[in-house]
Amino acid sequence: MDYEVDVAIIGAGTAGLSALAEVRKVTDNYLLINGGELGTTCARVGCMPSKVLIQTANDYFRRLELPGRGIHGEDKLQIESREVLNHLRKLRDGFVQGVVEHLVEPSRDKLMLGYAEFVEPTVLQVGSDKVHAGAVIIATGTRPLILDQWKGLEENIWTYENVFEQSELPDRIGIVGLGAIGVELGQALSRMGIKVTGFDVLGKIGGLKNSEVSEKALDAFGREFSIHLGSQVDLEKEGSRIRMVAGDADVTVEKVLVSIGGIPNVDSLHLDRLGLTLDGKGIPPFDPESMQIGDLPVFIAGDVNGFRPVLHEASFEGKVAGYNAVHKPVTRFIRQPAMTIGFCEPNICSIGADWDEIADANPAVGKALFKGGRSRIMGREQGMIALYGDPENGQILGAELVGPRGEHLAHLLALSIAQGQTVFDLLELPFYHPTIEETLEGALKDLAKKVRGDKPAMWGFRVK
Repeated sequence: MDYEVDVAIIGAGTAGLSALAEVRKVTDNYLLINGGELGTTCARVGCMPSKVLIQTANDYFRRLELPGRGIHGEDKLQIESREVLNHLRKLRDGFVQGVVEHLVEPSRDKLMLGYAEFVEPTVLQVGSDKVHAGAVIIATGTRPLILDQWKGLEENIWTYENVFEQSELPDRIGIVGLGAIGVELGQALSRMGIKVTGFDVLGKIGGLKNSEVSEKALDAFGREFSIHLGSQVDLEKEGSRIRMVAGDADVTVEKVLVSIGGIPNVDSLHLDRLGLTLDGKGIPPFDPESMQIGDLPVFIAGDVNGFRPVLHEASFEGKVAGYNAVHKPVTRFIRQPAMTIGFCEPNICSIGADWDEIADANPAVGKALFKGGRSRIMGREQGMIALYGDPENGQILGAELVGPRGEHLAHLLALSIAQGQTVFDLLELPFYHPTIEETLEGALKDLAKKVRGDKPAMWGFRVK
């Protein structure tokens, strides 16, 4: 059957559904094409189920801290991984059901199940059906990357797509890749009593670029599970287990959790038929402020494009792509400040420009340790914050931190960067005592001292 539509959206994940919300404001002549499971990556296998596991692991781990506070009986607590995973899946299924019911079902009559491929820029083939569209939005997401040399080891390898489907957890797990997902799950599994060994070819963890902040992160997480950096890890079958060798490290584990990035789901799309040169991952050139591919009426949004593969960015890009698919001329939108948060304990956060992006410009840097005050009360004296500012006017450019409740500081800093605020603007705000935010105040004061340009006579005070 042939279809004539204003917009065809390929992929019903976060980016695709966000695009759909914009498209539906203008037209009901669209198709939502989906070839995989319904329910977003976040709800099915990402943000939400991982946070359930992390919460459970942290709750159990705190039993070790209670005796020092006069609370006893911790030896009576035990954890059953089978029950933990059942609880996780129950909540996960609810999250997925909510996405399907509230976001997909209202467009069920416009939903086409199947895998699309381009015949030409505005013509798609989906099985035996052909779709002619005024505009096309690609929002097909990614899948976990597994290296070719690990083929044959699949029964021992887990990824974020199947780790939560296990009936129970083994005694020993190895992790390859210590970005946000690897650190989060490595710590959570360790706190559940599993022997965890983590590897990463890079010299830093959690996506951090600042060496001092990374060292604080390594100090915090290295106390909870074994971490080996800077060498490629080799995997080999050893009976029913996997031997992992990297540098001086040599361990044998039951399962290996691989978290080294994603592959864009574009294999079957035939993007070469768009007539543009594709990059090494098969992605055509696109404008990250309009999501437009070349000058075609084709847009690409979400993890598939690899620009900023996190949920709120996928939502932003989906809305931009959806808007531009139904409005002319194409509009370019200002990107939100970059922000990533690792939900480990302490949090690992990067906001705005990271150190590698601005180091050559010699920014002013303000630092503070999470020590004393609320951090000590919580028993969380771990980590530091590094703030990057313009050395002439003190405008906040970015920050990297590892610290307790860092997720909240990250949002405050993202807001300040989006509004173009300076260190002196932020010092005019109240900082309640005792709060974690006082550590941010300390870093701001340190940054203010290093600004070379004009400074207010009294930081933190506005003249009436």
